[in-house]
Amino acid sequence: MKLEGSCHCGAVHFTDEAETPYAPYMRCYCSVCRKTAGGGGYAINLFAKAKTLKVTGKNHISVYRVRADRVAPEPGEPTPKGKLSEARRSFCRDCGSTLWVHDPRCPDLLHPFASAIDTRLPKPRRRKYIFLADKAPWVEVPPAGPHDLHFKTYP
Repeated sequence: MKLEGSCHCGAVHFTDEAETPYAPYMRCYCSVCRKTAGGGGYAINLFAKAKTLKVTGKNHISVYRVRADRVAPEPGEPTPKGKLSEARRSFCRDCGSTLWVHDPRCPDLLHPFASAIDTRLPKPRRRKYIFLADKAPWVEVPPAGPHDLHFKTYP
């Protein structure tokens, strides 16, 4: 499926190919997604092919890399100080719209934010709720079930 997306002000437009943009939608409650892209206390990440990304307005894009000490470590792991995350979050520097996340450790995969997609997306068959250990206390999460899977961290 071809995904078309843009920022709010229209300075950045992009297209990308996804084998299935909704298998499944991942509602990410990590502090980074929640604070940089989540209107509902989470961001919805899709799956697409990094090599098919085409962008107009690249000069309007900035990249945010989280310092590792800003993210809670896995249980039992020490917190690395000052090291930058490999994941790169692209956003429009003019209007602040979050666009996608790419991590070079998974070079073939790109995670466009559903909020930036202009293409009509199908209703997901399944949803994964990830990083629930980091969710804000005011956020309500639907009960787990056969189509709604819950994970305290990244599955």
